[in-house]
Amino acid sequence: MRETRRMTFWDCNAGFGRPCVGTIERCDSADDLLAEMDWVGIERALVWHTLMRDQSPVVGNAALAQAIRGRERLIGSWAILPPQTGELPAGEAFFRSMAQDGIRALWALPRLHRYRLTRSTFGGFLDAVSERHIPLLLRREVGGDEPGDSYDLVESLCSAYPELTVILTGSGSWGEDRLFRPLLELFPRLYIELCHYELDCGLRELVGRYGPERFVFGSDYPASAMGGAFMLVRGAELTWDERQAVAAGNLQRLLGEVQL
Repeated sequence: MRETRRMTFWDCNAGFGRPCVGTIERCDSADDLLAEMDWVGIERALVWHTLMRDQSPVVGNAALAQAIRGRERLIGSWAILPPQTGELPAGEAFFRSMAQDGIRALWALPRLHRYRLTRSTFGGFLDAVSERHIPLLLRREVGGDEPGDSYDLVESLCSAYPELTVILTGSGSWGEDRLFRPLLELFPRLYIELCHYELDCGLRELVGRYGPERFVFGSDYPASAMGGAFMLVRGAELTWDERQAVAAGNLQRLLGEVQL
């Protein structure tokens, strides 16, 4: 019999702001996002701003910090850029800014922002991110020459920075687990967000093999429907404790490890 205890959800991948291209629905502001979270039943979310992606982290990071100020349910994330360009604060100044603005995670968007996510580019900066246990989120980006491009990037990054906490977002079904399963076995600090893993009994099988602690809930809202990802976890054939770990517990633990 399914337990009736209330389940808590923390979304690791939700955003707001007017995008350059269409989404499933508009979500222009932080208040719009909170309204959607209330409607679906999401308690808290790790959020990004469209300007971080479509314009520049220089503009978007500041816009995100301003927009979520005073909204405790929205936890901030910033996008990074190569230190060599001097576009963002360097070294300790960057981490002080994160602490002041309540930022607890970072995004790397190398295809959108035109850089190589390598040790030759980021050097000691990502060492410092690793030491502070700050999660680095990556999008499973489409448009590469081969389907495995995003996973090759994850493998090279985790090999260069084995202590780095990495969350890969956007992994889908249609056999993509053949790409990320070997990485889960190689890199214990790698976590998978499964907003598009719409496979019958798929989450049950993954959790049965790798445990619930390697997966985090995320919706990719507003590019995708928040409720779809919610129901994927809520209805999974797992124990209540396993579903709760995926729904919120794992993200709570990772964010609780952050040292700023």
